[in-house]
Amino acid sequence: AQLVESGGGLVQPGGSLTLSCAGSELTINVYNMGWFRQAPGKKRELVAATAWSGAVTRYADFDDSRFAISRDDDKNTVYLRMNRLKPEDTAVYYCAADLNFEELLQGTCDYWGQGTQVTVSS
Repeated sequence: AQLVESGGGLVQPGGSLTLSCAGSELTINVYNMGWFRQAPGKKRELVAATAWSGAVTRYADFDDSRFAISRDDDKNTVYLRMNRLKPEDTAVYYCAADLNFEELLQGTCDYWGQGTQVTVSS
């Protein structure tokens, strides 16, 4: 069972990107799902999280309403839509799943994806 991210790449400042995270032999509809990122030389940080029901979401302070997390349990996939990207958003983005929402927020997760690189540069 694993999570598989896709959708990363190179984008210009001000551009948009949508990341996807699909469960492989893992049904995500019972899991709280989150996106984290880690830039070179920095600690991993939470970007956004959604409860298993989709009724609760959390975003990092740096989000500034630029990011949106969503889930499509029929497709067994969670998404991160990122708008108005900045160079400081450059990082490896990781998808994560946990049965406990608070543990997810703290980054102690049951499952992690392999990460996808997002580079914001002109």
